Amino acid sequence: MRKISAAKLLSYFAWQALALLLAAALWVGALWPLPLGEFRGVALTAGGILLFYLCTILVYRLFLRVVPLRTGVLEEGSKGEFAAQVNALFYLFVFNSLLRSGFIPIPLMRLICRALGARMGANTYSGGLLLDPPLTVLGDHVLVGSHATLFCHTVEGARYELDRIVVGSHVTIGANAILMPGVTVGDGAMISAGAVVPKGTRIGPGEVWGGVPARPLRAAKPKSGWAEEMAPVPDTRPAPSLSPRPLAADYS
Repeated sequence: MRKISAAKLLSYFAWQALALLLAAALWVGALWPLPLGEFRGVALTAGGILLFYLCTILVYRLFLRVVPLRTGVLEEGSKGEFAAQVNALFYLFVFNSLLRSGFIPIPLMRLICRALGARMGANTYSGGLLLDPPLTVLGDHVLVGSHATLFCHTVEGARYELDRIVVGSHVTIGANAILMPGVTVGDGAMISAGAVVPKGTRIGPGEVWGGVPARPLRAAKPKSGWAEEMAPVPDTRPAPSLSPRPLAADYS
């Protein structure tokens, strides 16, 4: 693991200080004058926490616009490494506690992930953990099961690499599954519970994968037309015999 230099720490704290100043200004200017009655203290505290996270997300997105993340192997001392490590500091200090809290409703977590940069299509929800939202792409009608984890960074000794995870539409990712950097999942695929999908794996449309490490369990079903789907199943039973049945023996 590479050491995070003082310059990167100072950069992070400068961005975080900007978020704190913005949140404090809004707290004093917008919340403090409100007549909040008996629950004034509770309301001001809750409002302050909400403003802190909202302003930090806003400043974080501004940081990504100024210093965008770069995919691939990050050379030591490069701009890509600088952006990745400052990005990691935002998660270590602020966002991990938010994403891992466990008490945020899933529809609200969708909004938080999108605010952090994840691309999520219509009717897509995650009950798991997206560790790198800016590098995660989920299509329409995708379900990420409880405690599943998708991460787009690799730290192997001194090697530091970022790669996107791209998931198509109508995909189901089972509970406790793990998707590593560079994974691509085609439309209509399924990943079973507890599966570990290694780096750079390509899962085709309609395939079912599972296991540790994940492997194909079922190939994609061939598509058929409406007439083929509605056609009756042929009767393969043998035709009944037309010969007369023998009379029962008379034992009287």
